[in-house]
Amino acid sequence: MTPSPTAPAAPSTTLDRAFLIERAVACLEAIRARKPFVLAITNTVAQHFTANGLLAIGAIPCMARNAEEIEAFVESADAVLLNLGTMSAPEFETMRLAASACDRAGKPFVLDPVFAERSPKRLALARDLLRAGPAIAKFNAGEAAAMGGDVRPATAALLTGAHDRLNHENRHATLANGHPLLGQITATGCLLGAILAAGLAVEPNPFLAAVAGTSILNIAAEVAATRARGPGSFAVELMDALAALDREAIETRFRLEEYRTDAPR
Repeated sequence: MTPSPTAPAAPSTTLDRAFLIERAVACLEAIRARKPFVLAITNTVAQHFTANGLLAIGAIPCMARNAEEIEAFVESADAVLLNLGTMSAPEFETMRLAASACDRAGKPFVLDPVFAERSPKRLALARDLLRAGPAIAKFNAGEAAAMGGDVRPATAALLTGAHDRLNHENRHATLANGHPLLGQITATGCLLGAILAAGLAVEPNPFLAAVAGTSILNIAAEVAATRARGPGSFAVELMDALAALDREAIETRFRLEEYRTDAPR
């Protein structure tokens, strides 16, 4: 009697968790060692907080947004964030110029289509930027409903919420770190986009860069919350927690709800 073929073993959540932890730690260490130059064209409300957050993890922030010089800044950057949070009329063109410059220079960029669902003009811009091929696109539920179907497989799609859901090509992960205080101060989502860009500067795989960046911010938030007295002190403690984040904190706190790889088609 011919023996039946052995069924493939189910993936080990423990091994998946260990691998993703190792890559997150390696990404953070590489940011601190290489000090990547991150161009963050972002929400004006978030600029100061974002710049300090990038400095806290070891990156070098740049907040340039003048269309006349944006190509030069893209060419000198290691990675770019395009955040649509506060858009003046000229910045619609600046965003398109930056995305085109990223394509020509081979620089990875993160797209954060803030409030794309609330403005037809902004939604059209966000769709144009998605077609330009961001390495990572970060959405909340409203933004995802408006344009999630436009994401191409080459882009890692990160849906943020109580649990953060990440899809890229045939890989899927659900991460469960974070703290409610993140939603009680402004600019934490914008900062996440910038940290994702810093991750892309040192980790070419968008899936792994997204896992690392999301975990870096959310685990630091958990640490900061243990010391904070409320939203105001939490904002300060978050900067300190990002600067002090280490392997032990990531290994101890990293929470992976799901990780799966689809069979190739």
